[in-house]
Amino acid sequence: MIFMQRKERYRLLLDYFTTNFPEPETELHYSNPFELLVAVVLSAQCTDKRVNIVTPPLFERFPDPESLALSNSEEVFSYIRSISYPNNKSKHLVGLGRMLVEEYGSEIPATIEELQKLPGVGRKTANVIASVIFNQPAMAVDTHVYRVSHRMGLVPSTATTPLAVEKVLMKHIPAQLVPKAHHWLILHGRYICLARTPKCGECKLKHICAYYEKKNKVG
Repeated sequence: MIFMQRKERYRLLLDYFTTNFPEPETELHYSNPFELLVAVVLSAQCTDKRVNIVTPPLFERFPDPESLALSNSEEVFSYIRSISYPNNKSKHLVGLGRMLVEEYGSEIPATIEELQKLPGVGRKTANVIASVIFNQPAMAVDTHVYRVSHRMGLVPSTATTPLAVEKVLMKHIPAQLVPKAHHWLILHGRYICLARTPKCGECKLKHICAYYEKKNKVG
């Protein structure tokens, strides 16, 4: 299907995932909103697998914002030393715990604007929390979502920033499907549409993929 319209790509992609993966979930392990927030902060430029190895003892020591707020970056560092950028993240987590206690009554704020005020929480992290915990139509654009969106032709080549990609995806994906679509795109990028060697032979979406169309175009 050469020159498929973008609207049609979205329709077929959403139909496929809705049918085959109706209930996608994050691969980060957590048991409450606080734990997910900490895990997502740690996952920046780090694999979920590595985060899941580190978090069990971390959550045992710091089960809530209060315990984290009373700690210090040196102690937190000792638990997350194998995570990428542990110095910055340990400082962010302590600051995050203190702000949650002092300004939010130890509750996780529900809006993207409030979430972004927390140390270590950028727009991507805020979107993840809003989507996963509060089921809001928020699209977190990480490297996987960015790559898959461009390769499949879901966004134009002019969408060169995560925010630009987010806006295009939000325009084309129905609000009620956005929380699921976030996971669909991440998992597709993590296991099929790999950065260096995409598994096009295994991909069930190659018939709607602009990258595949271009790669296999004859003449």
